Amino acid sequence: MSEATQSAGRAVATASSPADEFRQLPPDEQRATFFGLPETVRESLVADMDEDALRAFVRRLDPDEGADVLGFADQVTRETVLRRLDEDRREKVSYLLEFSPETAAGLMHLDYVTVDADRDLSTVAERVQRHEDRTGRVPTVFVTDGDELLGELPGQTLALEGPLDLRDHVVGTPAVAYDSPDTEVVDVFRENPERSVAVLDDDGAILGVIYAGDLLRVIEEEAGETLYEFTGVREEESVLDGPLSKIRYRYRWLIINLGTAFLAAGMVGVFEDTIAAFTLLAVYMPVVAGMGGNAGTQSMAVTVRGLALGQVSLATGGRVIVNEVIAGAANGAITGILVAVIASVFNQSPLLGLVLGVSMVLNLIIAGFFGTLIPLALDRVGKDPATSATIFITTATDVLGFFIFLGLAQVVLAAPA
Repeated sequence: MSEATQSAGRAVATASSPADEFRQLPPDEQRATFFGLPETVRESLVADMDEDALRAFVRRLDPDEGADVLGFADQVTRETVLRRLDEDRREKVSYLLEFSPETAAGLMHLDYVTVDADRDLSTVAERVQRHEDRTGRVPTVFVTDGDELLGELPGQTLALEGPLDLRDHVVGTPAVAYDSPDTEVVDVFRENPERSVAVLDDDGAILGVIYAGDLLRVIEEEAGETLYEFTGVREEESVLDGPLSKIRYRYRWLIINLGTAFLAAGMVGVFEDTIAAFTLLAVYMPVVAGMGGNAGTQSMAVTVRGLALGQVSLATGGRVIVNEVIAGAANGAITGILVAVIASVFNQSPLLGLVLGVSMVLNLIIAGFFGTLIPLALDRVGKDPATSATIFITTATDVLGFFIFLGLAQVVLAAPA
């Protein structure tokens, strides 16, 4: 997205009347600006536009883009705008609106033609020319044999001369069902990055075609959702939302975090006398807690990715848990030795170094165990581990980490010389 488009998007998103600001943009900039806005802002913009402005905008877009825009409108406005479109565009947009925007059909274009494998090249060229004259776009050519999709006919084939069998020139085309989730379509394109994908109905007939460029939005949203989930921020929240919206989206998560923080504080309170007697412990407590939390998050990230790829489940996760525990013990030993040396040298206390080193090893073992087990367990009960696991893992590493560190300090440092 260009800097000018980003600037226009910010102006629209922060305006008291988004539609008025949007109307000031040159028509050739409106499309890029609209589809560069966060979903919540797009919805607000459509709601603020009158029917004339919405119709004028939709009629300049491709049918699939027009369907995306009208998907944000209420039913009355949508029907009114559709009635005022030309017949061909109205039929295409209405057809596309029947499908969920988060499925393969919601991503597809109608820029395709189908030809039977027994047709000659002149027939194919005629079909392509008619489509291009009507829409201004070159279609994808799918070759069929009865009801069976054979594949796609490359455009350069039309330059050949003489009789030929279309079957000899067909390139295999991946296909997905119309109701496949958009994330599944992304996976298909990852395996076939240079192909278009055909969208089929329940009977195997072609409904539309999806191009790689159509998936950029889905991939960006996937990345954004993952980031939001790991930080407890709702997907609906936009960077351009006002403070009241941000408060509404975030306060429940922060209250839950506050509750778990009190659990950790309560554990520290149990060892109040020990901390008072050995004040240096307070300096190293954040080190123990921070290392445990980071290690737990690393284990969680790997486990969540394995769940997403279908590589692991709670039933088969025993080996994964063992591997993470062993890795935690090894990393705990490495970091534990470092922090033990630092504490022994700078604080002239080998016993404090010993307590820190052992605590680091044990807390990273805990982090590996819970960082793997909690996502597997949440997935088993039908909860999204990416959204829920972090808070439980952090609680486990904080509470148990403080218990081990302060408990060892009470035993070792308070023992008579």
